[in-house]
Amino acid sequence: MTGRPEGDHRSRETHAFHRGDWKPESKIQRLGAGEPLPEWVVRLDRTAFGVAWKAPAEHEALWLLPEVAFARWACIPAAGEAELLRIAVDPAHRGQSLGRLLLEACQRDLEAEGLTHLYLEVRVSNQAAIQLYRACGWKPCGLRPGYYPDGEDAALYQRG
Repeated sequence: MTGRPEGDHRSRETHAFHRGDWKPESKIQRLGAGEPLPEWVVRLDRTAFGVAWKAPAEHEALWLLPEVAFARWACIPAAGEAELLRIAVDPAHRGQSLGRLLLEACQRDLEAEGLTHLYLEVRVSNQAAIQLYRACGWKPCGLRPGYYPDGEDAALYQRG
């Protein structure tokens, strides 16, 4: 018996989150290459981006805020670089600064590993993401015209 309504498959941590006694900064985890993706990441990836990617490649790392958010990075240690490939927060948890908390944790970890040149691409129409990146110290550095399959441009940002 879990104490949750029948058919409610959310984790105990998700319920703790809703009660307000969940401390997200202590729950951030890192998933390395070859580790299987948790099913909730696959679902959130599909919800946020329309298609889910597979488990991280050898040069990739995934930071997780279980059941709530993830950030996927490509890392190039020899160049001191990393690229944010995807970041997503479950729609039910948006507007609570959890994306910022996760992004800042990733930045700290990457910079501690010597990956001080960080890059990303974002749809020019994604103003919520652009505001997050700017608030976390990212600066615009270019534009990729027609980058996305629907023809939308990608704004390029860098940090460090």
